[in-house]
Amino acid sequence: MPDHVDFSAAELAERFGLIVGGDGDVRVSGVSTLASAGARELAFLSNPRYRSQLTTTRAGIVITREGDAEGYTGTVLLASDPYAAYARIAAEFEPRRMATAGIHPSAVIDPDATVDPSASIGPLACIGPRSTVGAGATVGPGCIVGEDCVVGPDCILVARVTLDRRVRLGARVTIHPGAVLGAAGFGLAMDQGRWLNVPQLGGVVVGDDCEIGANTTIDRGAIEDTVLEEDVRLDNQIQIGHNVHIGAHTAMAGCAAVAGSARIGRYCLIGGAAGILGHLEICDRVVVTAMSLVTSSIREPGEYSSGTPLMDNRSWRRNAARFKQLDRMARQLRDRDSD
Repeated sequence: MPDHVDFSAAELAERFGLIVGGDGDVRVSGVSTLASAGARELAFLSNPRYRSQLTTTRAGIVITREGDAEGYTGTVLLASDPYAAYARIAAEFEPRRMATAGIHPSAVIDPDATVDPSASIGPLACIGPRSTVGAGATVGPGCIVGEDCVVGPDCILVARVTLDRRVRLGARVTIHPGAVLGAAGFGLAMDQGRWLNVPQLGGVVVGDDCEIGANTTIDRGAIEDTVLEEDVRLDNQIQIGHNVHIGAHTAMAGCAAVAGSARIGRYCLIGGAAGILGHLEICDRVVVTAMSLVTSSIREPGEYSSGTPLMDNRSWRRNAARFKQLDRMARQLRDRDSD
């Protein structure tokens, strides 16, 4: 991509199927917020709460819905979903990583590995035995692709990514620095007062177009595979236990944790630091809000929360003391109603 790009409102409308309101010749070369944008920048209005900022914004172009643009005299791009339109347009201004096909001299490639000639293998990367790197894939600096792995076409392993063993990536998967896929799952058996490790003989299967955040870990399965279906998005520092199955188009925010053998449906949203216990099932289109703990299966779509909202410490301590008395109070009410 060139170092400097700019687009007119008319060009953006044609490229992304939007409607121009105002001067279609206005040009922008970057993006910003409504509050901070300058005359050569594009901003968006998605949340009506910020509509008042239209009166003061200096943005050259604003993406918004038709109803939210009433009374605004500047140039707009009208979209049914301004935030999604902004995401597509903003990508045009993001410098793309340009990987050069070939293998860096410091990389180590096992003789039994297969690397497509169009792939890029970066400095100090390591490709293990019987592993395959597909066409157009990028294995960045310091990445380790262990034994029996598949890196699909056009995948990007940014840097210091580890695929331990038996990890199979579909097409166009992006994995950010420090992520570890395919490490041994947490399988233990107690025998005569000591722990035995249960061999983790499965793998990890990641579908097309998934994205996995920095320092996220996905354990390989104990017998069957740990599975992410297509277009799953995982934020940074997430833990996915062995044999977890995550349905397509589900997104999880940072520091969430999913224990072994849980099954999460399609189009679910899991908030930051939420926890999901093992062997549970969550149906499609469930939202679990941040810091919630899922202790039983969820079989109906909807939004679910747990935990205590923040309050001043004195109130929290008083309520915590009362919480201990709830069982006694409930039994008293039950006995009174039965009299």
